[in-house]
Amino acid sequence: MIKVVVDASVAAKWFLPEIHSDAAVRLLDPEIVLCAPDLIVPEFGNILWKKIRRAEITRDEAGEILRAFGALPLELLASSTLLGAAFELAVELDRSVYDSLYLAAALAEECAMVTADAKFHSVLAAGSLASHVRWVEDEM
Repeated sequence: MIKVVVDASVAAKWFLPEIHSDAAVRLLDPEIVLCAPDLIVPEFGNILWKKIRRAEITRDEAGEILRAFGALPLELLASSTLLGAAFELAVELDRSVYDSLYLAAALAEECAMVTADAKFHSVLAAGSLASHVRWVEDEM
């Protein structure tokens, strides 16, 4: 079994046809333990809200996606316990605390974080924390 932290950019690709969706779906393997800070729940909902506003999906489709997301075997980690570390990472990396919560979760769980956020990935891949980040297309 391998454990990875996934961010909302990856989770969205499980349900929405986007570039890198096929790569993201392969993470839904029973041999991979998925975890994320609990921030992923409202962040995922916000992604769907934006898709409705842009008329990319319907409200009913969003409801179905939310139900399917809620049924995933996703281990949620309390953001409150990760906040201090996430804040320090945000200041150090000049990235949002939101993004840094995922990295803090990966560090706490001693695993890699998988992202489809190209900007965040490029910042991390070039630094001392590169071993804790994977691009969505990377092999696990």
